[in-house]
Amino acid sequence: MTLAEELAARYEKGKVNLGEETRAMYRRAISALDQSGITDRALGVGDTAPDFELPDALGEMVRLSDLLAVGPVILSFYRGQWCPFCNLELQALQRAMGDIESAGATLVAVSPNTPDITLSTVEKHALTYPVLSDHDNAVARQFNLVYEMTPENIENYRAKGRDVPEMNGTEKWELPIPATYVIDPGRVIRYSFVDTNHRVRAEPAEVVAVAAGLIDRP
Repeated sequence: MTLAEELAARYEKGKVNLGEETRAMYRRAISALDQSGITDRALGVGDTAPDFELPDALGEMVRLSDLLAVGPVILSFYRGQWCPFCNLELQALQRAMGDIESAGATLVAVSPNTPDITLSTVEKHALTYPVLSDHDNAVARQFNLVYEMTPENIENYRAKGRDVPEMNGTEKWELPIPATYVIDPGRVIRYSFVDTNHRVRAEPAEVVAVAAGLIDRP
């Protein structure tokens, strides 16, 4: 089953517990993001990725430039542990680790979650790749991926007991647009997948194919 099929199945399953009013709220939130032009502002193919250093689940600092010294980097921004679609993506990327390593690439996932929550994510899904904590979305902001949640979306999350600011260690109801990048050793972005619909993600096989193709680049 492809990741797209898994995500679609999860959405259909979730619809059973969501009323039309809630589904309409999500549609309005996605529409607001579309109208904001955030995908146009996000870094894309041909742009230079900013170098950064973030802590992994164990508190060890990971620097992008160090990873690029070894080969291409697949960089995945996700919203947080509480997002079921993000968890499916993280698991799909883990299943692709053999192919990623064969392509000579390094995979890194980034979210605004605190290190404690990040560690819980790593342990829960048995992830073997670096998962980094991006406090206050500092790095996601450099990639122009950060947005403020709509008031009705905030109220919906509060009603569910989903305190995004607490999980992120800030006072802000902000999230990154889920995004996947393939970055070459020169920090040039060679692949970019950014979508305002959080139920849509890059297919791991496609991402791996791009990373593998970079090995033959001059």
